[in-house]
Amino acid sequence: MLLMIKYLFDLTVSIIVFLILLPVILLVAVLIRIKLGSPILFTQDRPGLNGKVFKMMKFRSMLDAKDKHGNLLPDNERMTKFGAFLRSTSLDELPGLFNVLKGDMSLVGPRPLLVQYLPLYNSEQAKRHNVRPGITGWAQVNGRNAIGWDEKFKLDVWYVENQSFLLDMRILLLTVKKVFIREGINADGHVTIEPFKGSNND
Repeated sequence: MLLMIKYLFDLTVSIIVFLILLPVILLVAVLIRIKLGSPILFTQDRPGLNGKVFKMMKFRSMLDAKDKHGNLLPDNERMTKFGAFLRSTSLDELPGLFNVLKGDMSLVGPRPLLVQYLPLYNSEQAKRHNVRPGITGWAQVNGRNAIGWDEKFKLDVWYVENQSFLLDMRILLLTVKKVFIREGINADGHVTIEPFKGSNND
């Protein structure tokens, strides 16, 4: 019953939010095309429910600048002020509504991480894939990228084991607050979160 309520809630809210924010979505898309070029969307394989891989969509926030060998420059060299603004306001996450409508994601759940991290999880951390990943989650409203991996995984697993409709509502309200105060966007010394290198505990 909880899963059905959550699914219907996700669909209803995603459609309403998409319609309300459609002018903003179109404006952001145009500005990205002007300031960063094409493609407008950034898509990447991410593991979802039970580790099934899907294409996650976000608005592009970095340049495609490369070195003389054709390799992408480090993130901090490709990030622009405009891209940083998109991330700090979470506007880059708006295309994720399409992933919710497709059923790949939920509004609330553990954030989908990189596919290459899958073999690095211990049995406890792997529980994060027992639910659909979310646009926002318990870890995002408790530190986002400013907390370490161990704490992030503990928060994700806590959500999986304690999820409820009321908890989801609380997370959504806290997410709105976090977006307005732009808290916990980056880890220290990184424009994106530091890569996960595995855990020593099982």
